[in-house]
Amino acid sequence: MTNGLDPVLPAGRTWRDWAVDAVLFCSAVFLGMVVLGVVEEQGELSGRVAELDPLLGLVTCLALWWRRRFPLAVALIGLPAVALSTSALPAGAVIVTNFALRLRWRQALLTLGAYVVCMVPSGLLLYGRGADLFVDAVFCLVYLLTTFAWGHALRSRRLLLQRLRVDAERARAEHERRLADARRGERQAIAREMHDVLAHRVSLLSVHAGALAYRTRQAQAGAGPALDSAEVAESAEVIRGSAHEAVEELQEVLHLLRAEGDGEPVSLLPRIEDIDSLVADARATGQPVDFHPELTADAVHELRSQLHRTVYRVAQEGLTNARKHAPGAPVSVCLAGGPGRGLTVEVRNELPASSGTDEAIPGTGAGLTGLAERVRLDGGTLDHKVADGIFTLCARLPWSAR
Repeated sequence: MTNGLDPVLPAGRTWRDWAVDAVLFCSAVFLGMVVLGVVEEQGELSGRVAELDPLLGLVTCLALWWRRRFPLAVALIGLPAVALSTSALPAGAVIVTNFALRLRWRQALLTLGAYVVCMVPSGLLLYGRGADLFVDAVFCLVYLLTTFAWGHALRSRRLLLQRLRVDAERARAEHERRLADARRGERQAIAREMHDVLAHRVSLLSVHAGALAYRTRQAQAGAGPALDSAEVAESAEVIRGSAHEAVEELQEVLHLLRAEGDGEPVSLLPRIEDIDSLVADARATGQPVDFHPELTADAVHELRSQLHRTVYRVAQEGLTNARKHAPGAPVSVCLAGGPGRGLTVEVRNELPASSGTDEAIPGTGAGLTGLAERVRLDGGTLDHKVADGIFTLCARLPWSAR
């Protein structure tokens, strides 16, 4: 195909094209012989024209084999033959249909005009008289316009099929793009949830294990009492419990993601009320946390479940970051807001005098990025800044009731 307006110039001929061309060639030869025989029986052809008629008809029929690749050249070759030979009329019908199908609109009209100019007065050349010139002219016009209209109809049908194929391919590509976007969104959602859960629990595990290692090193250096079996067992039990809770929370996250996609009730969603247990876990590791909830229970109960989870994740991320980057520093968590005023979650912690020690808990640095995206999806904003040795993480969310 050359372009969207000319869908009929193939690069190669298929077995179907060969079959169609063979049928058209044989049909044109057969019908041409029939027409020539009828005209010769009536004795209407002049002597010289009657001698050339079979040869011109054969040339026109042979030209049909190249009509696909060279439609304009075949039309020009067939022009004098169709005008001067009655045996070329069947092949001429194929030629006219072909250039109406394959040529551009302006070229096709000009070629049709040339055929009209040459064929209308052809009665004088074929029969040597002008008595039936009007009848011949009407026949020629009907012959040309009918075959040209048929070729144009075929062209319109092929263009329509081509547009439908293009539209189908575009729709398929768009569908694949939407599927890819949906899969990417699912992966990002899973990554955010996994990060929030694992970062919090692993940081708790790291604090407990770090305390156990610190006490052991102090005892080995003689700077402190050695751990007895009960203390070791208690520390191991705390670490085991935290690991077990991490596994359970991961299972809850997977269940949550599936349930949200199916539209089922999601009882495993973390809620604002669960921040109390989050603070309790942080305090159990020795992290000094000051919690200031300034929201009434009735107001909190009316919030959307998605907003509950976002507030919980902001508080969780703030406590996790403070535990990783400012271990032992005091942390304050404040929840404030109400209908018409929005909802504010603020986590503040002092920064350590120095950072980058070997005891620091590693992180990917993607927590705040994922959290900002989560808050933005809920129509809010997330800010974090350092001022006067205080790191502040603040999320502002619209108050959205169920």
